[in-house]
Amino acid sequence: MYFRNFIFLLVTVLLICSCQTIQERPTRVEPVEVSSARVSHENLNGILWMQTSAEYDSLCRMIYKAADEAVTKALDDPSWTASLEQKQAGGFAVLPPAVILDLDETVMDNTPYQALMALLGKEFDPKAWDEWVAKGAAPALPGAAEFLQALKAKSVAVYYITNREAAREGEMIANLILLGVPVDPAGENILSRSEKPDWISDKSSRRAQVAKTHRIILLIGDDLGDFVSGARDMPEKRIALARMHSDMWGSRWFILPNPLYGSWESAVYGFDGKLTDREILKKKFEALKSHEE
Repeated sequence: MYFRNFIFLLVTVLLICSCQTIQERPTRVEPVEVSSARVSHENLNGILWMQTSAEYDSLCRMIYKAADEAVTKALDDPSWTASLEQKQAGGFAVLPPAVILDLDETVMDNTPYQALMALLGKEFDPKAWDEWVAKGAAPALPGAAEFLQALKAKSVAVYYITNREAAREGEMIANLILLGVPVDPAGENILSRSEKPDWISDKSSRRAQVAKTHRIILLIGDDLGDFVSGARDMPEKRIALARMHSDMWGSRWFILPNPLYGSWESAVYGFDGKLTDREILKKKFEALKSHEE
């Protein structure tokens, strides 16, 4: 009897100890063999959203569909212009119609380059960017090529105003030819940064250039600076500027979503190019709003 009780007690103690051991042992999931830099890359979700989501694909197509419908209205209305520079100058009603578009993340999709940077754990690499541009292999955004081909069929001129450097125009032309969209082989409809002394990153002087010869019926881009001067300002002022022209959005101005980069991001850290990556990240966290202020 004593021996039986001893065995029962021993088994009970062992079971209790075993349960405690199981409870105290943390659940561990073996990580995928990637570097911490890759796992924590700031643009990872944004890149995946642009490359894989039905939502992004549908949104781009919806925007270009709406833009195509706006073209029909604009062609029937000689008083229609999308350019603030042209409104100020006047005398545009008799000019032939044109649409101005940005290139990167508006017509051409650079997420393959962004994906490479994420895989390498880098934010930006000038050499890798130059190699990507040199390939001339950027695909078109969903809906972009069809929209541009429709413009050609309607005899609407197309101009690309880009902040890629003028020295890279040959590669831009080759890429656009590959996409099957309207482009002059000599690059006459590509207005690049630094092509002329006053063609700086602000695009207003280039819009004004097109406005001399064409009635600008639509502006399409992915950055506030593709539509109006003053995008290089603090976030609240940028929002106020965009709201100041609320009548233009969705009728004459069409903007594509770009969560990866742009003046919106630089505005968060005051366009200070001297800050380190850690300092920039700190500024971004400080700009988050976790409650009503």
